[in-house]
Amino acid sequence: MKHSSNGGLVYSTEGGRMCPGCRQPVAACACKAAAAAAPVGDGIARVSRQSKGRGGKTVTLVKGLALDPVALAALGKQLRTACGSGGTVKDGVLEVQGDHVERIVDELGKQGYKAKRG
Repeated sequence: MKHSSNGGLVYSTEGGRMCPGCRQPVAACACKAAAAAAPVGDGIARVSRQSKGRGGKTVTLVKGLALDPVALAALGKQLRTACGSGGTVKDGVLEVQGDHVERIVDELGKQGYKAKRG
């Protein structure tokens, strides 16, 4: 019988499925909470324009903000309102429909974020 390097308990009748990383029941997994608590980004908002793979439509992308999903959605709402257009938040990236790079950089600067074109 082979032993894996991170072997151990996989299932327990007491706690159900066990997380291989922290060895806790999946419902009380500390790994998932730690990963969700640390937002990705360096704090400098990089604002760029993209039209590839979008049927010729232009979108403005805002990347690099170290905000949790709720705060990112609220900021996205403010930026979309300032630009007067639609958009969404996908995988920590704000997408605003249309070419609004300068307007978004100015708006982020007013709100206290470091923003640059990129």
